[in-house]
Amino acid sequence: MASTTPIDMPPAPPAPPERAGRPKSTGQLGDKIFLGLSRGSGILLLVIMASIAVFLTYRSVLAISKDEGNFLTTFDWNPAGDPPVFGIAVLLFGTVVSSIIAMLIAVPIAVGIALFISHYAPRKLAAPIAYVVDLLAAVPSIVYGIWGALVLVPYLEGLNLWLDQFFGWTYIFEKTEVGVARSLSTVGILLAIMILPIVTSVSREVFLQVPKMNEEAALALGATRWEVIRLSVLPFGRSGIISASMLGLGRALGETMAVATVLSPNFLISLHLLNPGGGTFAQNIAAKFGEADAFGRDALIASGLVLFVLTLLVNGAARLIIARRKEYSGANA
Repeated sequence: MASTTPIDMPPAPPAPPERAGRPKSTGQLGDKIFLGLSRGSGILLLVIMASIAVFLTYRSVLAISKDEGNFLTTFDWNPAGDPPVFGIAVLLFGTVVSSIIAMLIAVPIAVGIALFISHYAPRKLAAPIAYVVDLLAAVPSIVYGIWGALVLVPYLEGLNLWLDQFFGWTYIFEKTEVGVARSLSTVGILLAIMILPIVTSVSREVFLQVPKMNEEAALALGATRWEVIRLSVLPFGRSGIISASMLGLGRALGETMAVATVLSPNFLISLHLLNPGGGTFAQNIAAKFGEADAFGRDALIASGLVLFVLTLLVNGAARLIIARRKEYSGANA
């Protein structure tokens, strides 16, 4: 039999020294704490929203149950009458129309400013312009209202007469009542100025996040600057534009002091947008809350509930648009 010789095995490597620092259990504890805080914050937000909804619903039911008119279609607001009669038809119309006017004016201008700052303006010019636009968001609402009442309303009278002269045939721009420009159209213009910095800021930040490779690839293929923006920047930033527009719309729907200062309220619905008059939810609550009794405040809270639901529906619709249209997410840009 052949003899076997033992094979010398190499010595085992020395055990690595223990690393100094936090033990593994400490990191896991930090993750658990962070997870608990994040989850608790989300739950707290849902609890707050639910409590607001319950409060508004309870107080609204108390008021609507005693309303002798139709809450949705009545053109009057007299909760102190005998019997009490009040409705939100005029308020809903004025809120929606003024917000639509603001969005039609503000969103295209805001997107144009955001594109200019992010892709056209030199850096030395882009930073001051962005700072000035963002500074508009810091102006208090009452200051906008005072400026609108003292400057915007008088100067818009000439514009209203011009629109009536050349576009009165459209019925919307026909001015049938004599009076200053304290109308829903003026409110819409003022709201457009107020939401402009919000839409501009969010859109600008989204446009700056566009991958540079996409833009450089388009330029390398011979695309012009506008083609790069149309094919690369705008598809990537659509979700951001929608989100920015919804933020601006939320500001427009709930604006109070500026609207109350500029608008000459009445409870009539008219498609002549240049005629003075109209009303919004927030303006009506601000104007009547101080002088209302307990039942009148419940009626105002009922109108606030409608505004609350309207805001939730608008934001929910925006989320559905983004979720159902995958190309809005920018993943395919």
